[in-house]
This record gives sequence, structure tokens and C-alpha cells, in this order.
Amino acid sequence: MNIKPLGNRVVIKVLEAEEKTQSGIVLPGSAKEKPQMAEVLAVGAGILADEKKKDDIKIGDKVIFSKYAGTEVKMDNNEYTILKLEDILAVVE
Repeated sequence: MNIKPLGNRVVIKVLEAEEKTQSGIVLPGSAKEKPQMAEVLAVGAGILADEKKKDDIKIGDKVIFSKYAGTEVKMDNNEYTILKLEDILAVVE
């Protein structure tokens, strides 16, 4: 991946949504809800330079982000989302 986020932005890759419900019903693509959990792939220089923010998030973290946040981009047959640090709601531990 050759995307370098600027300022207080991060690049994430959205994790795949479940294709089955808990009861075992298989969902078609149109019925699946867009997942809000992702893995952080790159962090902008503005975050790394800020002593308070750089410990909040790092590459490899699993995060939950706002539902309609970010800009989706496609590179090398992969889909990524670029969003502001403020749009990340939580880090999953």
C-alpha cells in the first residue's frame, strides 16, 4: 500500500461483515450492514508529532469508527478508507 495520510488522518481497511446471522440465516450482499470495525494501516504525521495523540492510535490497532465517516478509495484491487482521527470512536483491545 502506498497511501500516506496527511495531518490528523489515518488509513484503515474495513473488516469483513458477517454473512450469517446468529441463527444461521445467510444474508445476501444487499442485506448486510456496513461494518464499522477496521484495522489501522497508516497514521498521518500530524498524529505522530503530537505527544498527546500518538499513543492513542497506532498501526495494527482494531478500531470502531463513525458510520458515515471518511473517504473510500480503491488501490490495487483493495478498498481503503481515509478518515480523520476524530472519526475514530474506540480502539478494540
